[in-house]
Amino acid sequence: MTKEDFTRLLKNIDLSKKEFAELANISYNTVNNWNDEKRPVPPWVNSWLENYIEKKKHSKLVDSLKESGVCGS
Repeated sequence: MTKEDFTRLLKNIDLSKKEFAELANISYNTVNNWNDEKRPVPPWVNSWLENYIEKKKHSKLVDSLKESGVCGS
């Protein structure tokens, strides 16, 4: 994943670099220093973001089901 891909994906899922850093428990400076040459975006970031996106979808679905009365608390 390039830095540009990473930045674009964060924007698409409405997540800032700072929020990502907090959720991933890494320093903001580390995230901000990722580039495509000496400090590339680590390979684990892609799968982390995929899981984050799926979790958000799941949470929205559960919330919708709770609101409709199909699913309990």
